[in-house]
Amino acid sequence: MLNRRMGVAVRRETDGRHAHSRMHWAASSTAAFLALAAISTLGEAQAPRVDAIRWTRMQAVSARAANDTIEKGQDDRRVEQRDTTPALDATAIAGSVKASADSMARSTRPTQTFRSRSDSIASVRTRQAADRSSDLRIVVSLNDRMLWAIMGPDTLLTAPVAVSTDETLEYAGKSWRFETPRGMRTVIAKRENPVWTPPEWHYAETARENGLKLAAMKPGRTMLSDGSWLEVRNNQVGVVQHGEFALLPTEEEVIFDNTLFIPPIGTLNRRIEGELGHHMLDTGNGFLFHGTPYKATIGTAATHGCIRLRDEDIRWLYDMMPVGTRVYIY
Repeated sequence: MLNRRMGVAVRRETDGRHAHSRMHWAASSTAAFLALAAISTLGEAQAPRVDAIRWTRMQAVSARAANDTIEKGQDDRRVEQRDTTPALDATAIAGSVKASADSMARSTRPTQTFRSRSDSIASVRTRQAADRSSDLRIVVSLNDRMLWAIMGPDTLLTAPVAVSTDETLEYAGKSWRFETPRGMRTVIAKRENPVWTPPEWHYAETARENGLKLAAMKPGRTMLSDGSWLEVRNNQVGVVQHGEFALLPTEEEVIFDNTLFIPPIGTLNRRIEGELGHHMLDTGNGFLFHGTPYKATIGTAATHGCIRLRDEDIRWLYDMMPVGTRVYIY
């Protein structure tokens, strides 16, 4: 995004913002856990799976005798003969505790959170409707950040997803709420190599992050401070200076006079390729299931409302889920 008045370039590059992954540990629980890990194996934890039950056994922590050595580092510390208590290897304990903590984090169901009482009710009703259905369907748990493709009682696909941040953006006197809505939807269209038409909030985010004003281009001419103006010709935004029309790059935002101008819908400047991955399922009102170049956001709360999937998972859905498939988001 090139500001020809200020010599500042800000390109159209998003980064999968607002990914949140939190783990809360209570101090007392941690101390008890460390003590337990040092003397015994950890028990079994049930993984949070709706359709199938999987069991994961935690890694055991074993004590090391005082006269034992470790191949790497050759720990030769001695213990007096009268001390018959086995010495504990701090490195082994730390590694095992970390492995156990990671396993617990994977196997523990995320906290069930809802935006309101009506949101909670919608979640329960939608899940019940999904359970009653025997048709081919897509089921999404926002709290678990998981998706299932189901036919009758059989689960055909299980996939992690990225869901909405549930945050609010306020800028230039406007407000946008980023939520994935709970309820029943339908796949109304599918597209390969989709091109994203950025909503207004995309420009508000960019303007806020770069300290710019925000304004929409007007029909016809959008006047600038020096008497030149912005204009659309052949579906592309350009600037007219001294009677000459010059096209502006489509991969950059339109910035003049310290203001980010929002291009009209339908222009080449209002299209971003690659942001939605290679496949997309449309469920209406701007809520999409799509791929993403930001792989690390899968399994987190990172989107503005859409459901992001890994390339192989959205490709499977694109190939196997026909238009008309029911979608249950709870």
